[in-house]
Amino acid sequence: MAEDQNNGFTPFQEEDDDDMEDSNGWLMTYGDMMTLLLTFFILLFAMSETKMDDFAQLMESLKSAIGKQEVPEAGTREGLEMLNREAKEKKPNAVDELGAMVNKELENIKSDVEEFIMKNKLAGKVKVEMDGRGAVITISDVLLFPPGTTTINPDGESVLKEVKDVLKQFDYHIKVEGHTDNVPISTLQFPSNWELSANRASKIVRFFIANGIPPEQLSAEGFAEFRPIATNDTPEGRAQNRRVEIVYERTSVENEIKRMVISEGKDIKRTIE
Repeated sequence: MAEDQNNGFTPFQEEDDDDMEDSNGWLMTYGDMMTLLLTFFILLFAMSETKMDDFAQLMESLKSAIGKQEVPEAGTREGLEMLNREAKEKKPNAVDELGAMVNKELENIKSDVEEFIMKNKLAGKVKVEMDGRGAVITISDVLLFPPGTTTINPDGESVLKEVKDVLKQFDYHIKVEGHTDNVPISTLQFPSNWELSANRASKIVRFFIANGIPPEQLSAEGFAEFRPIATNDTPEGRAQNRRVEIVYERTSVENEIKRMVISEGKDIKRTIE
């Protein structure tokens, strides 16, 4: 009887263990999934820590370079912008190459005009310099116009013809700017310095066109007395402010070089050199 009871109990016990194993099998799958998720987030955290370390090293380098302790913190807008700037500065690109070509062209213009000034002994009456606009040729109004008029002097015409020969070497847009001092003018022809400065610039543009420079290459602007380069409190300063400026604008040279590269496929470096 005991044997029958034992025989009856043993199969029941084995069946119960099998059911438990089947019901607990999902724990292994769940554990594997949690382990993989934990590993994934550990990797993300490690990668973010590496970037933060790089940022911290960059900040320390900046502090030692500029001698400041106040630099943008990691994670801020300023910090991200600084990282972007640093990355761009480390990568040479086409913009730098284009800028170098533009500067070389402007230097060529400046060099040719300086040679013209020395050859014709015009120091003090004609000058050329580079500024934010580009290459700027400045001619005193004493050399070009009688006071209060837009009639070009004979000496001024001969100088402009020489300048024209220099300008024709460069196929870039030329802007002619007229400037006056602050002494008021009020005539029937010129009610103010605006009209006088604009008419003088236009007169020189028409002179250049008559002497072979294409009209589409030229423009004229008048600024009256509002862009002085010297004080208007002395006769010498007012004389400096009465001037005509012939400007090869940096942006115009840059745009023309881009156009040549795209439309004609020229070797711009070889052309400039």
